[in-house]
Order: sequence, then C-alpha cells, then structure tokens
Amino acid sequence: MADAVNARLKWPERPGHRFIRYASSDSYHTSIMATPETRVTTLPNGIRVATESRRDINIATVGVWIDAGSRFEAEETNGTAHFVEHMVFKGTESHLEYELMQKMKRMGGHFNAYTSREQTTYYAKVFYRNVSEALEIFADILQNSTFDDCKWEWERDDIFREIQKVEGQTEKVLFHHLHATAFQNTPLGRTILGSAENVKSITQEHLKNYITTQYTAPRMVISAAGAIEHDEVVELVKKLFTKLSSDPTTASHLVAKSPAYFTGSEVRIIDDDVKLAQFVVAFEGAAATDPDCIALMVMQAMLGSWSNCAGQCKNLGSELMRNDAVMEFSESVMTFNTNYKDTGLFGVYAVAKPDHLDRLSYAIMRSIGRLCYRVRDDDVTRAHNQLKYSLMLHLDSTTNVAEDIGCQILNYGRRIPAAELFARIDVVDANEVKRVANRFFFDQDVAIAAIGPVKGLPNYNWFREFTSTKISQNLC
Repeated sequence: MADAVNARLKWPERPGHRFIRYASSDSYHTSIMATPETRVTTLPNGIRVATESRRDINIATVGVWIDAGSRFEAEETNGTAHFVEHMVFKGTESHLEYELMQKMKRMGGHFNAYTSREQTTYYAKVFYRNVSEALEIFADILQNSTFDDCKWEWERDDIFREIQKVEGQTEKVLFHHLHATAFQNTPLGRTILGSAENVKSITQEHLKNYITTQYTAPRMVISAAGAIEHDEVVELVKKLFTKLSSDPTTASHLVAKSPAYFTGSEVRIIDDDVKLAQFVVAFEGAAATDPDCIALMVMQAMLGSWSNCAGQCKNLGSELMRNDAVMEFSESVMTFNTNYKDTGLFGVYAVAKPDHLDRLSYAIMRSIGRLCYRVRDDDVTRAHNQLKYSLMLHLDSTTNVAEDIGCQILNYGRRIPAAELFARIDVVDANEVKRVANRFFFDQDVAIAAIGPVKGLPNYNWFREFTSTKISQNLC
C-alpha cells in the first residue's frame, strides 16, 4: 500500500500563467488549512481509498466513484451505463432484491446512485456503525449482480418512464441538445439515458460486458467522509473488493482514443404554444486539468446568476444581472462552467419572454465580451469572495465532502486542499481574466440551443460576429 497524501496535481504551466505551488499565508487561510486531512491509499489491484475523518459527528457518507459514464459507450448501446446503475440493485448471487432493500432500510440511512457523462456513483449516508454494512452492499452489487430475467422488463419500463419524464423537463432537454450540437458525432454529444430504441435493444450481455470492462479497480475510488477511520475503511475494501479487474486502461486512455471536438453550431426547436423562450449560448470551455479552469470559475462568478423568484434586487454585484434587459425581460439567467476530461462548456442559460430576446442576447454577449477588455479589480475581488464562499458552503455535509473527494481523485489523482484552491483563486487578477477571456471567447465559435417561442432570437451569424467584430471594435 502506498499513501498518496503528498501527491501533487500536475497542471501544465504556460507562458504568462502564474502557477501557485504553495498555499497562501494570508491570515484568513489559517482556518482553511486546519480542515481535516484527506488520506489516500492505493491498493495492489489499483483501487483507491480516500477518506476525510471527523470525530465530532456520528454519521458518515461512503460510496464508490467510478470513472465510467455514458461517453464510454458505443453509439448503438448508448444508455447502458444508466441501465447498469438501475439493474445492480435488482439482486445478486447471494441476495434477492427485497433482501438488499431490507438491509438498506434497516440501517435507516440514505442510499443513492447517479450516472453522468463521465462518472457513475453509488453512495450511502449512514451511522458510523453501518459503514461496513454499506460497503458490503456496494461490493456485492458491483461484483455479483445477476441481472435477473424477471426484473429485466420491469426495469426497462421504468427507464422508459424516466425518459418520458425528462422529455417533459425543458431545461434538461435543452442541455441535451446543447451537448449534441456542441460535440457532434462524438460520445460526449450523446444523452445519458440513451434513446428509447437503444433501451429496447440493450441486452443482459451488454450490461455484463459494460460492468466487466468499465467497472475496473484502477477506475474506482472508495470515498468516505465523516465518522470513519481511514485504516478501517482500507481493510474493509481489501477484504470486500476482490473480484474487480485490474485492467490498467484508464478513462483518460479511452478519451484520448475518442476525443470530443467542439463544433460551432446551433439547434432551435420553435414552439409558439409555450409562453417562455429558453436558450443557451456556450463557448468551448476548459478541461478539468487545464490551468485556466480556475480563471473560468472566477469569470462564472463575475457574470453570476439571477432569478425573478429571488426578487429584483438592484444591488446585485454582477453587471450582467443588473442589466435592465435581464431584470425586465427574463425569468432567470444562469452562468455555467462545465469541465470534462478533455474539454468543457462555458456559457449562459436564459429563460425569458419572447418579445425582447434580441436585447437580452445583446446584454449577455456584451457582458461576456467585456471580460476580454474591461475588467475592474473590485469585480474580480467580489467574484473571489463569492466563489470561495460557495465552495466552502458546498462542503458543509459529509455527502458533499465524499463526492468532492471522489470526483477530484478521479479527475486529478489527488484532492486539492482548500487552502491551495483558495490561493489559486486569489492569483486570478484582472489581467488574468482578460487573458483567459481572449483565449476562450474572442473570435471563437459558439454553440446555441433554443426551445420555445425563439423566432426573435438573433441568428447564429449575429452571435458569431459578436465574438470578433464587436469585441475587437471595443464596443463592449
């Protein structure tokens, strides 16, 4: 066993990029640096055990984070990863489905699972005394699932209902279309649930093959946070997770063979029978390990978000969210920054009245364009503080901590300490924002997805021209 606590994420340096190697010594970082240690142990089969212990509570979150999601499927079997997530709870070689359910209910905790484009996760929030039992369940379902025939059609119907439910959620449909148009003909452009046709044709052999080839030990992290002891969790994992393949092929190897390529394009679904228009304007963003991803996080905070439900506050820090076009004509506006292994998406999602989409589009593009030329130090400082507050607030539960650990180990090979992350945020100044904004926004293609009464949304050429002509003329 090798303790990997002192490992360091190797983000490449680039000319003009100031790279922070050590945590800041500012006084406000003192309490941050006192946060519990994240311990990481790699077992001989390649599985990693990562924990953060707390002695002031009696609960813990423990789970399995797997570097496998929908982008690692073939086109004809798209939806398999999500199908596997459903079926593993339907019975194993030693437990029927109702026996697994009874064991989980007796603990009185919370069990959950989800599939994304790049990861699949199974986790439980339980009392300290039930951590070992929760791990036993995860080890059983991930190594011994039978994919019972009698449960097969029932679960297929359940997934059909889930697909129909998602099709009624415009925001999710919009972001599915955004990925499909931004990453055309690449695995990242596919949906997570898969099509109804695929779900009909997926077989038990597809599921067994997926779990055998994708759920390998080197692509798994057992993450735990709360009332746990690292060495105890390590011993449990060594005892329980013995059947996993040790295939050294990583998710990064697979991504390198089938990378995602960003395509400037758009998709519009016109429906004048609904009252509100929804649209997304996105640029290609940074990969998770790109050194500029921190600056994009700061820019996301600078642009901000706004919702009519939260009240029309004129003292919002973001210039975009204070814009009259946003506050008068939109129901909500949200900036997003999504990072994948080899690419990302950075953009703005808006829900608005259809009559003034041109004015709202201008306000959005103008604010993004200003990041290339006009950035005020006080706006950057505000974004620093809001971003750091948001990050710390997110880590206020054992479940979020366990998820943070699992995702970071999969993406970076280590967990970045909060003090180091804060120092990386603090180094992003106005000049850095302008440099990174020019890299990602100036004269760059955009991807647009729109649904509803969107005839008044400017055409694609208008958005594309805005990224070069209007910004270069310094009209923003």
